[in-house]
Amino acid sequence: MDSASRLPGLRHSYEGEPLLESDMADDPVAQFTLWFAEAVAAGLPEPNAMILATSSAGGRPSARTVLLKGFDERGFSFFTNYESRKGRDLAENPRACLLFPWHPIRRQVRVEGRTVRLSRDETAAYFHSRPYGSRIGAWASRQSAVVGSREELDARYRELAERWPEDPPVPDFWGGFRVMPSEVEFWQGQTDRMHDRIRYRLTGRSWVRERLAP
Repeated sequence: MDSASRLPGLRHSYEGEPLLESDMADDPVAQFTLWFAEAVAAGLPEPNAMILATSSAGGRPSARTVLLKGFDERGFSFFTNYESRKGRDLAENPRACLLFPWHPIRRQVRVEGRTVRLSRDETAAYFHSRPYGSRIGAWASRQSAVVGSREELDARYRELAERWPEDPPVPDFWGGFRVMPSEVEFWQGQTDRMHDRIRYRLTGRSWVRERLAP
């Protein structure tokens, strides 16, 4: 039996405590803080890994995995090359969706919202906290551009490492984005595909909490 023919039978039965509105925080960032701590405590590999979905001005979608590097009441932050595909998408269409796929604990969190660039001070503070090799890598990679060969990429890395053997500066084409949420959905798997979905939706300055059908 080939892999494709096995697809209809690939399923797991989810079991867990029900997700009740009365047990959830008043705002989504507080609730995310609780769930993120539980994902870390469960030993999930890279619990800050999230799928980032963007769209060009013409509506062409694109998704990839990036790492969450900060969150607070203002939103969820990550860093990238501004000239990459996601950087260009967000320049044309400053809206994004994030998905945290915490499958081992039968949970997902989805965030939708408008995006803004982080300040250069915020970007510099994070850039200088990165390992040296990652800082050189930010300079070496013209992210999303076609590269002739691996050798070409490695040669560029060595050249830049020789130029800045200790403290490379912050690239002007590299920095952070913040996704400012307008909707945040918390998903918890349940038996018989009767999953719990609780959505926080921003109306004015207040959050409305509502249950969605699975």
